[in-house]
Amino acid sequence: MVRPKDLSSAKRISYQLLKFRARSEKEIRGRLRQKGFTAEIINQAVDQLYRLKYLNDREFALAWVNSRLLKPLGLRRVAFELKEKGISKELIEETLGNTKEKYREYDTVLELAKSKFKKIKDVDEFKAKRRVYSFLARRGFNLDVINEVMDNL
Repeated sequence: MVRPKDLSSAKRISYQLLKFRARSEKEIRGRLRQKGFTAEIINQAVDQLYRLKYLNDREFALAWVNSRLLKPLGLRRVAFELKEKGISKELIEETLGNTKEKYREYDTVLELAKSKFKKIKDVDEFKAKRRVYSFLARRGFNLDVINEVMDNL
């Protein structure tokens, strides 16, 4: 027997998703759409999640930034991930703008570069630098900062 796609089912699925980690509105909508819920049911479920304060893209963005910078990742990569999660450009800029004041990207890049250089063995200096540069760029650090660190090492 196929279960009807009603509001209580949509809310239950949403609560289960939110139990594991905070989610953006886009993520919740996408998962409910994937499960076959109608746009009307999805809208009602999302509205209720906002009313109950289980859904808040501003808090989600801040938590995401804080957790990703611990990994550590660069601000460019974090901004890209937030965009993928459906966070508005304005909210991304606001969240990262507040973070930039406290986050010392140069120090993070320097530590990562030193650590990565220590792990690279039996490779000429040019290849080692290229590997470290690529590693840092993939993590989304500012290219100017990477260049400055590489020049200083």
